[in-house]
Amino acid sequence: MKVYLPQAQELAIQPQPLNDEPLPRGTETVLLVEDEAPLRMLTARVLHSYGYTVLEAANGVEALQIATSSAGADLKLLLTDVVMPQIGGYDLILQLQKLRPALRVLLMSGYTDHTVASSGLLTQGNAFIQKPFTMAALVRKVREVIDA
Repeated sequence: MKVYLPQAQELAIQPQPLNDEPLPRGTETVLLVEDEAPLRMLTARVLHSYGYTVLEAANGVEALQIATSSAGADLKLLLTDVVMPQIGGYDLILQLQKLRPALRVLLMSGYTDHTVASSGLLTQGNAFIQKPFTMAALVRKVREVIDA
């Protein structure tokens, strides 16, 4: 199948920058827990490009192993999906906050914040970002949660 379209001489709409502010950078260590490998790898790459050290886990069991190892000694933020196999986000948060009460938490989910809030996950001061998110939204939210 072939599709033939007329060639445009100029753009119909000129792209406008959404925000001229530079995105915030960081040096902190983030534990990223996401069971979907492509999303985990992309998210880790984005955070790493903004200066963060990113420890990756495909599930809650791996996350607990990392958090209790020497690699997880400097954790500042847990960035976790809500729905995962083995240990879900809610149970992971409870277990990690027992080990590290000062650990900041940023939940990510394809569900709306209302759905996540009704589950009780946000009542403990945890932050939320809804999937899909932009690179800029992620970087800003991570910085906001760490600085809170």
